[in-house]
Amino acid sequence: MPIPSRHSPRHASRRWPIILGLLTLAITIAACSASSAGFGNVGKEVKGVPGAQPADGRDLGAVPVPGPVTGDGAKDLANIADQKIIKTGDISIEVPDVTKALARVRAMALQLGGYVGGSQAGTRDEPATLTLRIPADRFEDALARLHELDGDVVAEATSEQDVTSAVVDLEARITNLQASEKQYRTLLGQAVKVEDILAVQTRLDDVRGQIEQLQAQHKELSGLADLSTLTVTLIPSALQQAAGNWDPGKTIADAVAALVGVAQSIGNGAIWFAIVWLPVLIGLGILFLLALRLVPGLRARVSREPKA
Repeated sequence: MPIPSRHSPRHASRRWPIILGLLTLAITIAACSASSAGFGNVGKEVKGVPGAQPADGRDLGAVPVPGPVTGDGAKDLANIADQKIIKTGDISIEVPDVTKALARVRAMALQLGGYVGGSQAGTRDEPATLTLRIPADRFEDALARLHELDGDVVAEATSEQDVTSAVVDLEARITNLQASEKQYRTLLGQAVKVEDILAVQTRLDDVRGQIEQLQAQHKELSGLADLSTLTVTLIPSALQQAAGNWDPGKTIADAVAALVGVAQSIGNGAIWFAIVWLPVLIGLGILFLLALRLVPGLRARVSREPKA
């Protein structure tokens, strides 16, 4: 029985469905991505990765990322989906006791179902800063409780960013890419030639990588919307700063140190006088007495000098 050649009708009949399937899939995905756009400041645009080119010269084109849903379709999807709003806030409070206020803010975050993402606290008379992650639906409750602290709010700023359309757009892109991934897996099971298998596998890997990247962006964006960020700065009051600046123990220590310094100076002067100046004065006195005895008429001249 003769072995069919690679150009036999049987191989051709297997090969043409794969080629037609690849071309149809590429055209379909390209049509979905015709209106591709970015997310502005919210997310990053993912560009298509050029595919492999088989040995026979057929260009399978690039695997594009499906474009965002626009127009009335996007509005309908946004209305159906849960609204996603990223809430952030900054508040500065002047408190009489930073340590006590710090403990109350930490306890409040836990009571509202959140946590302290980061903190920077100094001594009792220095400011402290906390970054709170609070569930979005308890954001207003957190602000209200901060206003109830024993202190005065000196600065407050809040902002909201609606990212519902961006989340819906990411979900649509992920769904389209997952459908493409499923079709590529079907084609991979039908491929016979090695170059066709490699080309489909390359496209499959590209689509899988884009899906994972978009899923990571979706997770990050949803996390920011689910947990709001609230930065709290606790400032010690003027009275606390004044009380904190006065340290009686330090004052006493400084006074004792000054007294010791004066005693050391007196002791150093006495040592210098005993070792240096006293011998010098004794020597000068001896020389003066010798001069009185040895120089004729000097004693008489000194005795004749008028006394004051």
